[in-house]
Amino acid sequence: MPGRLQNRIALVTGASRGIGAAIARTYAREGAHVITVARTVGGLEELDDAIKADGGSATLVPLDLTEPDTIEQLGANIFERWGRLDILVGNAAILGQLSPVGHIEPQTWQRGFDLNVTANWRLLRSLDPLLRQSDAGRAIFVTSGATRSLPAYWATYSASKAALEALVMTYAHEIEKTSVRANLVNPGPTRTQMRAAAFPGEDPETLPPPEHLTDILVRLAEPDFTGNGLWVAADAEPARVLMHGDPVDIEKAAPRLGAARLEPLVVGAGVVLPGAEREDEAERRAGALGGERRRRLRHEARERVAGHAAHIGHGRLVDRMQRVEVVGAGGTDVIRACHEGPIAAARRPVNR
Repeated sequence: MPGRLQNRIALVTGASRGIGAAIARTYAREGAHVITVARTVGGLEELDDAIKADGGSATLVPLDLTEPDTIEQLGANIFERWGRLDILVGNAAILGQLSPVGHIEPQTWQRGFDLNVTANWRLLRSLDPLLRQSDAGRAIFVTSGATRSLPAYWATYSASKAALEALVMTYAHEIEKTSVRANLVNPGPTRTQMRAAAFPGEDPETLPPPEHLTDILVRLAEPDFTGNGLWVAADAEPARVLMHGDPVDIEKAAPRLGAARLEPLVVGAGVVLPGAEREDEAERRAGALGGERRRRLRHEARERVAGHAAHIGHGRLVDRMQRVEVVGAGGTDVIRACHEGPIAAARRPVNR
């Protein structure tokens, strides 16, 4: 039986380990030929052995993405060999120095932006023509919940990932009338070396392995998935996305946006359903909660938001909460706090 990505040409950066290696191996299992990009030759060779053992194929490209000329040459080489690129996954990133803003070394700041932002811009600049040569080009970039939670001492990482999000969302607007689609994925807490460096006291065995998000990455890469400009929380329960930078609850967004913008997509424990069917399902499940349970959950939600506001300061949460809604989805009771301005949920902890 053909794989879901049969005969697609995919490029994955940061592919020598962790999330990148898991994505590359899964894409190869699904029938794609994977161009694996990383600085570590040994890691790429180990990945290549694993891909071949699974019956897949890969092209190894050891390079430093912070060297601009190498990316330009990469695009030229892909065009010469395949004439197109079907899938681009921008995963390579660096955590940077965790310290107060005033203590960050200039070279550390620059290195973070060089890899987390500029390298991805250069990839898009070089590979956009090749994605347009595909019948369904897909550009997927790995981001972080740190762009929302904005934790202290994470300025380099948070700011560079926020800049990446702005870049990708802008690109998504530009390609709306083409067959190319661009989306962002937040993996959530994942067992990686970066996570271990950020949280050295954390037991890695309590975190899911990188493979936990590969199904989502496969779905976003499939030709028949046409969602564009989505911010997908891979660990969300139920599913949540941020579309074009604005928080959107899928329960309400699906009927408004329609199936063309939100197609069936499994995200964490939630499932995005198209069109009015989603609205009916949301109403049915919310109604099933019962009046007393709804009142209790609203009370708990108000206390949770108030406590969180006190913890991080009202400057980060809108001062006056208008209402709290309880939505049933995917068999899970979801407490969503609605504030003045955009719909938002209580800030999540750092996710990656």
